Amino acid sequence: MASALVVDDDRSLRYMVQVSLESIGIEVVTASTAEEGVQLLAQKSPDVILLDIMLPGRSGLEVLKDIQAIDRRLPVIFVTADNASSTAIEAMQLGAYDYVCKPLDLPQLNRLVQTAINSRQLMNMPVALAADLDENSSGKSFVGHSQEMLDVFKAIARVAAQDVPVLIRGESGTGKELVAQALYQHSHRRDQPFMAINCAALPDTLLESELFGHEKGAFTGADRRRIGKFEQCHGGTIFLDEVGDMALVVQGKVLRLLQDQRFERVGGNETICTNVRVITATNRPLEQMVEEKTFRADLLYRLNGMTISLPPLRERRDDIPLLLRYFLAQAQRSLNKFHIEGLSPECLDILTSYRWPGNVREMQSVVQQAVLNASGPIIIPDFLPREITEGRESRNEIRTNPAPVAIARQEPESGIESERARIGDLGQFIEQRLMANSNNLAAEVIERVERYLFARVLDLTNGNQSQAADILGVTRGKIRDRIATFNISMERKVRVDKGADA
Repeated sequence: MASALVVDDDRSLRYMVQVSLESIGIEVVTASTAEEGVQLLAQKSPDVILLDIMLPGRSGLEVLKDIQAIDRRLPVIFVTADNASSTAIEAMQLGAYDYVCKPLDLPQLNRLVQTAINSRQLMNMPVALAADLDENSSGKSFVGHSQEMLDVFKAIARVAAQDVPVLIRGESGTGKELVAQALYQHSHRRDQPFMAINCAALPDTLLESELFGHEKGAFTGADRRRIGKFEQCHGGTIFLDEVGDMALVVQGKVLRLLQDQRFERVGGNETICTNVRVITATNRPLEQMVEEKTFRADLLYRLNGMTISLPPLRERRDDIPLLLRYFLAQAQRSLNKFHIEGLSPECLDILTSYRWPGNVREMQSVVQQAVLNASGPIIIPDFLPREITEGRESRNEIRTNPAPVAIARQEPESGIESERARIGDLGQFIEQRLMANSNNLAAEVIERVERYLFARVLDLTNGNQSQAADILGVTRGKIRDRIATFNISMERKVRVDKGADA
């Protein structure tokens, strides 16, 4: 269970914060003096500290230095009664995680504390760069024996100690954040802050403020100065996930920071110097976005000091059994299900032949669900999530007898029009499968319709996957997976061969 240490001489505030944090599952210990707080820090090893600025006998800044001497990575959130406290701002510049003003907004405080705890866990999570896996060890999070993953490990080893920007590329769920953590933990900045920002999770204006900070009155609701992550993370490492979702105006400011290590807060004129290493990640085609003028070419060149490309799980199938053993051991520990002995041969066959469109993240979820569902010591197919077992027969048919979708410069009668005609005969197809005693009819029908849908939209967009994803309301990762599943080739015009659904 995550834990927090609250150091404040106000007894009622300590009680109020304790009740609020415990309501969201955070264990809380409290102290009324700086000396008691430092002692509890050594005894309890909390994940976050809430520290009053004005304590009896000592200032919060002095206590912050003591805390940093013990654990530089521990996030400290200051509590202040002054909405414009210059001391709090100074504390932020010295490495505090954030500060909150009295009277406290408890729901907001809960969210901030949880975010700080997540940041702490990211900094502490061990990342194994060795290829060996000991499934009884809880410390390794980066698993792989395949040549593709060994190449990734070598790339991390080559660049981790260098202060160059790194661009991590790969589909969603392949482990880009683990690579960022490995780069941080094997760098000379490993004792300095590490902060991760998801650029896709924040609106453009909030992202700019989150990264660079803002001055009081810079925009509606900016009732106080805020220190941004680039300023807080001085000396450390910033990980910008989903960097392809960053607005052009923010891209320009990030470019200047990479060039000069200087920036201004939103609404401010003061130039601020910082020293941060920037690691970015994306699953989007940045080169195509440059051509579409939605991503700056000069920023791409700056971010791409070195590129590390993570292969999707379907391209490193030799690692699947290894990963299954690792996630099974992880689930046993986290769920206290040590009576689970392993997977049945049929279950292993299903999981090794599955395409894993969600990559490693999907596998972790599937294994955990299977362990939760297991009513005996052996995991059998009945314990797997339905989306894994349903449609297995039809997926195997696709692999062994793919239905090609190709380019047609002529023969329009064998393209999308003929596929539309097949969809028009959906009732007949259902009747045929019923007569054949199908026991997987729902998956077969859904697959038939989905195949036409994706081919038709890709035909409409002339193969532009980003536009197709917007029209369908899905991710580009899913578009790529369906292209591979249905053997769609992208040239000029999409068509479907006459025998595709025979």
